[in-house]
Amino acid sequence: MAPPLPASSLESLVLSEQPPAFGHRMKEYFHFDPEYVNLNHGSYGSLPRPVSTWCSALSDKIESNPDLFMRLTYRPMLIALREKVASFIGVSDVDEVVLVPNASHGVNTVLKNFIWEAGDVIVTCNTTYGSISRTAQYISDVPPHPEVAQFTILFPTTKEDIISRWREHLQSVRDCVGKNAKIVAVVDAIISNPGALLPWEVMTDICHEFDVWSVIDAAHAIGQQTGIQLDQAKPDFWISNCHKWLFAKRGAAVLYVPKRNQHIVKSSFPTSSTYISPKDRTGPNFVEQFEWNGTVDWAPYLSISAALDFRQWLGGEGVIYEYCHNLAIEGGKALAKVLNTKVMDEDGQFTAHMVNVVIPLSGNVKPTLELDLMFKNKLLVKHNVYAAHYYHNGMWWARCSAQIWNEVSFVCPYTMPLIMKFCQVEDFQKLGTALLSVCDEIQKEYR
Repeated sequence: MAPPLPASSLESLVLSEQPPAFGHRMKEYFHFDPEYVNLNHGSYGSLPRPVSTWCSALSDKIESNPDLFMRLTYRPMLIALREKVASFIGVSDVDEVVLVPNASHGVNTVLKNFIWEAGDVIVTCNTTYGSISRTAQYISDVPPHPEVAQFTILFPTTKEDIISRWREHLQSVRDCVGKNAKIVAVVDAIISNPGALLPWEVMTDICHEFDVWSVIDAAHAIGQQTGIQLDQAKPDFWISNCHKWLFAKRGAAVLYVPKRNQHIVKSSFPTSSTYISPKDRTGPNFVEQFEWNGTVDWAPYLSISAALDFRQWLGGEGVIYEYCHNLAIEGGKALAKVLNTKVMDEDGQFTAHMVNVVIPLSGNVKPTLELDLMFKNKLLVKHNVYAAHYYHNGMWWARCSAQIWNEVSFVCPYTMPLIMKFCQVEDFQKLGTALLSVCDEIQKEYR
């Protein structure tokens, strides 16, 4: 196993050697059990050893003098980090970017800051992440009871169909509630289940057409979708986890609120000691609230900087994307072949680093908590492999996350020096073998 690579300073992560080729050799740079096949990076992320080492050094620095760090040291580091993140996501004004613990926290912060009135509407999707759809329902359950209007996306489909029906849906909602009602739409940049990249930029434009607030749940976006330019896309709010695809330490997320909308977010959550009542404000009070709203471990937030340095060492966003995207495409095909099923997104228009494949379990077997636990126990404990499983559009699916440490048995058509030309073994194939066994066992139990 390769030793952790040291950080030369807490200002930047400096790695002293060249990275290995992508594939199984990269597993040396993560903390995995050598026998575990991880095809579920998307759920919780995976911390690289060099970033972990950097975090440990930072924790030692914090504990050496907590007062010095909490009262003086952390804030300049946080400002420098926000500048780095703002540049990465195409935001020119650093004071439009703050950090929160996770995407659910950020979306809740936005939705619960709106001043709701009777007749207002929250637009969600059937594919909206569970905690976010429950947040919308909770807001609807308490006075003044804004309505929830659900937009349905059923895969397989096309981007053109989603865009067309999204426009029709927002037009219908606006016509129903009138021009004065508030409509807030929660849009996934990349859906969790199914793991699918949505045309969220176009959907945001359509929100603008109908005077609808756009809240982009981009939990899976940063580090998976390349070329994010929020100044150009102009969402009203955008939230993304940095501990998933970006390789930061859990939990850390970015919340983007352009200055035109910062009057909506009157308070951080929890409310900060730096909160100033709007009636008493003489200037902005947005960034200050997110710089301190209770004692936290600053290592996860500040690790975003080290994670970005690590990704640059790997070769940059383009190299990472090309490997993981192509691996998702080819890995999905390999898994479908083992299972004798099909991939959800045959032409790849919704595929970034996650691929969805039908698994051989009857659609008559409906999802339950007991069944969910059965899947987890059999895959994780018995087979030591995991990919997310879910029920969608009458079928059972596996969502596989392709990462730089995964491989599939196929010849890779790459010439880039950092990418293996010949992938040799079997992550997706091992998952397929496990799923055949697990689905057969479950099917027999549910007859």
